[in-house]
Amino acid sequence: MNRILVLGAGGQLGMELVEELRKRYGTENVFASDLKPQNQTLLASPFIQIDALNIDTLRQAVIDNEITQIYHLAAILSARGEDNPLFAWDVNMKSLLNVLEIGRHQNLDRIYWPSSIAVFGPDTPKNNTGQEAITNPVTTYGISKLAGEKWCNYYFHRYGLDVRSLRYPGLIGYKTPAGGGTTDYAVDIYQKAVRGENFVSFLESDSALPMMYMNDAVKATVDLMESPKSSIRIRSSYNISAMSFTPAEIHKEITTHFPSFQISYHPDQRQQIADGWPKSINDDAARNDWGWQHNFDLQKMTKDIIENLSIKEKTQ
Repeated sequence: MNRILVLGAGGQLGMELVEELRKRYGTENVFASDLKPQNQTLLASPFIQIDALNIDTLRQAVIDNEITQIYHLAAILSARGEDNPLFAWDVNMKSLLNVLEIGRHQNLDRIYWPSSIAVFGPDTPKNNTGQEAITNPVTTYGISKLAGEKWCNYYFHRYGLDVRSLRYPGLIGYKTPAGGGTTDYAVDIYQKAVRGENFVSFLESDSALPMMYMNDAVKATVDLMESPKSSIRIRSSYNISAMSFTPAEIHKEITTHFPSFQISYHPDQRQQIADGWPKSINDDAARNDWGWQHNFDLQKMTKDIIENLSIKEKTQ
């Protein structure tokens, strides 16, 4: 029986991933955890307050709850990471190494750790960026993700630890607030539109970035983790993709639902981060190795988000 611990469960991805895992494996077998105690009310029981930087506390939680798998989502994201680079590095790297060490010593069945398109850099080919494209990141977040990929690959080949990873593009959802990422404009813009407010973009109108709806991100994560070990050929991190669009394109799609919705452009330091990332991703390896398929494009995603946010606004 799978007994799963989700670290960083209070984040944008974690909240929805916990929900899906509990549907599949039973609520009692999926332990949500976060550093912030207030997230306990959002995630319900079973909840464990854990600081992933404290290896002793983390190890004890794994032993006490007979954990067999860890989904390690806790991290400082791109924009926040640039505000305090050394802290971001410490959080992102030390917590991963703690999980990997516990994984090998406690003989965990599987570990999931997310990487990001932030591992690429300004000299990476921008269009249809391949699995083996140049990785030369220039942000603390990207550097930590690239180093993390190397450590995951190392622990698999050195110790046989079954670590799996995806390079997420920008993730878009409506259930939780954005978490400090460069692509988070695509979360906030829908909330503003539904509330009848105009939107100020911190990216230029033509800044194309790879994006994915949260439903697909959860699906990709679970699909990867449920695939047979023999199907997982890449042990650093798989490219994963669904769509790419610009702020101008998402604005145009939203106006099919809210014709008067306006957007203005005032780029800040996040524009420089975005300029170093790919515009579109080639994820043939994921599609060929373990059958990845996305379900949502920009039009379908926009319709779904607006419908659900409109219901949410009426009930608040």
